[in-house]
Amino acid sequence: MAYRVTQLRALLIIAVAWLPMLGEAHEMRPGYLDIRETAADKYEVLWKVPAQGDDLRMGLYLRFDDDVSFITEPVAAFVGNTHTQRLRIRRDGGLTGSTITIDGLAATFTDVLLRLERIDGTEITHRLTPDEPSYVVEAEPSRGQVAMTYLVLGVEHILSGVDHLLFVLALLMVVVGWRRMVGTVTAFTVAHSITLALAALGVVRVPGAPIEAIIALSIVFVAAEIIHARQGNPGLTARLPWIVAFTFGLLHGFGFAGALSEIGLPQASIPLALFTFNVGVEIGQLIFIIAVLGLYAIGKRLQPMPADWAWRVSSYAIGGIAAFWVFERVAAFWS
Repeated sequence: MAYRVTQLRALLIIAVAWLPMLGEAHEMRPGYLDIRETAADKYEVLWKVPAQGDDLRMGLYLRFDDDVSFITEPVAAFVGNTHTQRLRIRRDGGLTGSTITIDGLAATFTDVLLRLERIDGTEITHRLTPDEPSYVVEAEPSRGQVAMTYLVLGVEHILSGVDHLLFVLALLMVVVGWRRMVGTVTAFTVAHSITLALAALGVVRVPGAPIEAIIALSIVFVAAEIIHARQGNPGLTARLPWIVAFTFGLLHGFGFAGALSEIGLPQASIPLALFTFNVGVEIGQLIFIIAVLGLYAIGKRLQPMPADWAWRVSSYAIGGIAAFWVFERVAAFWS
């Protein structure tokens, strides 16, 4: 019993610590810059900046070299939680060797994914970061650059995906024992790796909005399973956690694929980009689990709190947040 009290205390600390981050999750979304060459030296540009509502956007501004001319002026609009700009540009000799800069990026904690597609079918994918907000366009990207870009994108996506992490946290609160925990996490990993690959490659197509709602519902389900287990009525998650982890992991994989649908995959390096993005997701998930276990170790040294209070507050907090997401995402179907 003492072990269980301490475990729940530590997990409660984690759940409460994550609550302030829920309102900041959108601020961690990356910007997205898509440049497509449509004719010799001519390009169509799509510039997406994270936003909140219809009148508030991050202070990120796109800047080209002075020898880049505008064929059309930017046309801007707020779409969902994103501020988009569309424009057409021209540069004699193409963009190779020119510098693309994101003003204001150095003052943020986010990054910008740049994707440039040339008329010959070659692509460049590059991350602009607060430390390196400018990029000199190369003739062609290296495979190492593609691998590192998508690896980091995978890590960032899972660590900013609060819903995915709350699901993992809820699983850890139900599962008892190292062997069962490893089996559960492995089942979740295998499942979402399968659907991530199938969806990213276009083999399976599933609407994103219903998937996001079901992902939230999966968290509600596991949160309820915590309560059932603590009340002496263990459910499927407590008895066969790997089955639940694998089943819902398939759905979470479609959610991960949603990020790639906006980013896109470089046609010349699809297997490499997909593999490294998935590895990045697993690294991010492992970082979170290590953090959970680290806080559990810290919790063992803290002053005990009543076991009944600990498990009730933590499980109801997780379930309540997820239930709110369910209603919010279902309501978005008709908005």
